[in-house]
Amino acid sequence: MTRRGKLDLDPVVVRKARSLARKAGKPIVTLAKTHTTVSVERAVLRLAGLSGADSEGEPWVNHVVDAVRQDVGLEHGVALPVWNALASGAYADLTALAQKAAAGGVIFHLPEGRDEQRARTAARKSAAAGMRRIDSSRKNRARLIAKYGDPPKPWIYLIVATGDIYEDIPQAQAAAREGADIVAVIRSTGQSLIDFVPEGPTREGYAGTYATQENFRLMRNALDEVSAELGRYVRLTNYASGLCMPEIAMLAGLERLDMMLNDSMYGILFRDINPIRTFVDQRFSRQVHARAGIIINTGEDNYLTTADGVEAAHTVTVSQLLNEFFGKEAGLTDAQLGLGHAFEINPTVPESFRMELAHALLARELFPNAPLKWMPPTKHMTGDVFRGYLLNGFFNLVGSMTSQDILLVGMLTEAVHTPWLSDRDLALQNVRYVMESTKGLSEDFVPAHDGFVVQRSHQVLAEAIDLLERIVDDQLLNAIADGTFGLMRRPADAGRGLEGVAKHSRDYYNPASELLDEYFAGGKGGTR
Repeated sequence: MTRRGKLDLDPVVVRKARSLARKAGKPIVTLAKTHTTVSVERAVLRLAGLSGADSEGEPWVNHVVDAVRQDVGLEHGVALPVWNALASGAYADLTALAQKAAAGGVIFHLPEGRDEQRARTAARKSAAAGMRRIDSSRKNRARLIAKYGDPPKPWIYLIVATGDIYEDIPQAQAAAREGADIVAVIRSTGQSLIDFVPEGPTREGYAGTYATQENFRLMRNALDEVSAELGRYVRLTNYASGLCMPEIAMLAGLERLDMMLNDSMYGILFRDINPIRTFVDQRFSRQVHARAGIIINTGEDNYLTTADGVEAAHTVTVSQLLNEFFGKEAGLTDAQLGLGHAFEINPTVPESFRMELAHALLARELFPNAPLKWMPPTKHMTGDVFRGYLLNGFFNLVGSMTSQDILLVGMLTEAVHTPWLSDRDLALQNVRYVMESTKGLSEDFVPAHDGFVVQRSHQVLAEAIDLLERIVDDQLLNAIADGTFGLMRRPADAGRGLEGVAKHSRDYYNPASELLDEYFAGGKGGTR
């Protein structure tokens, strides 16, 4: 009998799983296509070049969107009212208009007839200039990878975030010299819940550093310097999640970030952000990421920090399938889908290592062309450094045996974003030892046809299909409200940010969405 991969997954069953994910996700896509949010509209203004803030730190984009919303509503989009106001000739540029609007000196109107067409043309021209900058950043990434070289996989992913961007920079460069291929700058605690993006370089983040356009620029330049020094391209990661997901995605595209944390349900489940707000924002964000050539990282590992790693294993698979559908529908390719999973089974559970192998190999075979992101143990790290070091070694071993692509470094001081440098050194030594000593092991590792690993993977996939069938029948928004994922109950009519959502009117216009849709309609990006 010819085996279909190491797990002998039935292609018919796999196609059924994807078909169910598509059926579950389609109503959400329809919802996203027919609604906008304050952050989507602010992202349009950022694409057109509006930046900066008033003396109290409130961004000009917030002032403009709030003023448009007050005068004509959000349901039409901001582009037509804003570029109609600019056409009057009373304002030198977007910044001057924003400053006047912030002082209450602008009354926005919806243009009609020739005025509408003129505003539409001008808005599209401004958005197109921003898109050209994103395209240029993508080309520059490809040029630098060709020049400096791309490290072999798995890419070693290491977190740096002191709160002070000027402290982060030397730490990030040191991490790259020690072996990190990807540097992730964790955001300051709570940034996902503030409905604006701070401006300028920041030095006062708590347990992380604020995501700002200037911080992105500074860190990207620093990693370009160390890439040239090391002869390999070092990637930069941040977070496109929370209430400002579309804006941060846009800034990442403009400043050439390489990866962004961007999960379809993380903000709903773990930050209590309204589900509709999140799904609208994430589709727009993923379109931007697709155009910018950015790899997204999804957050399935988080489910296992609240739910049991054995009983909830199938919810990870369901979320991966949904993230794949949502990502490809938005234009992402397989190579941009950094689907997440984690080594989070309680180590006291009998055969826990074999189950971790089964779950990791299932993800690998379901998504063979995706750069999977494998996350280290966190929930069951007790403070015992010897046990913790061993668990991280087991985690690295599973990563090697199942050909994971992105390996987040597990540290003794887990959950401390600025660990002792000695802890970081030990963690990287652990990774290097396991990867070098087991090189090629994935080729030799073939589980027994009727053995535990194969049977467990089939069980998890079957449970995932059962859950997807229930979600299709009950609708995804209801499943989220019922606590299906991560044990969190999040109803669609509640949560942070709902007031910032608006249903499109018949005359809604968004030049960024128009340009993105045309780009993907031309055959670029993933399967739509």
